Parts: sequence; structure tokens; C-alpha cells
Amino acid sequence: MLNYLWFLLAAFCEIAGCYTFFLWLRLDRTPLWIIPGLFSLVCFALLLTRVEAAYAGRAYAAYGGIYVAASLFWLAFIEKSRPLWSDWLGAALCIAGASVVLLGPKLAP
Repeated sequence: MLNYLWFLLAAFCEIAGCYTFFLWLRLDRTPLWIIPGLFSLVCFALLLTRVEAAYAGRAYAAYGGIYVAASLFWLAFIEKSRPLWSDWLGAALCIAGASVVLLGPKLAP
């Protein structure tokens, strides 16, 4: 369960870091937004290393599903745009896939 917390924290740090570049390059905000964005991206990388997985590739693959769901929460609460029901369905499928990837080695004989 702790892995999901690390994934969630990492996802919000990654989204926040990337969003600062979006603010600068797409919404014409000051380039100074990059400074907290870079800090956020460093936190993302550090948090993702906390995940208990034997291989980085497996951790990153599982993280992808959590990232999709976190992105929809960002869309809803930061950008104030309501996700579609199909967005949530897709996110649920991604989280299920992430769980299979993450838990698979523990269930394999």
C-alpha cells in the first residue's frame, strides 16, 4: 500500500513540475515558474525511487497507471475542467493494470 502513496506523491510532483512549463510556454507566464517546476521534478524523481520494486522498469510501468488517474484529478481541481466518465473509466483500467504489474511478481509461482 505504501507504494501507491509514493506513486501518488510522485505523480503530483511530476504534473506540477511539467505544468510550470505549460504555464510559461502556453499561457505566457513568466519563465520564473520554471524554478519551482524544476524543484518539483527533482522531488518526483526522488519519490519514485522509494517504490519497492526489484526493477526500475516495473516500478515505472506501474507508476504510469497512477499518473493517469492523478492527471485527471489535476484536470478537475487545478484546471477546473470536469473529466468525462470515459476518462474515469480509463483511469480505473490504468490503475488495475498498474496493480497487476506491481503485484504480479508477488503472485507468480
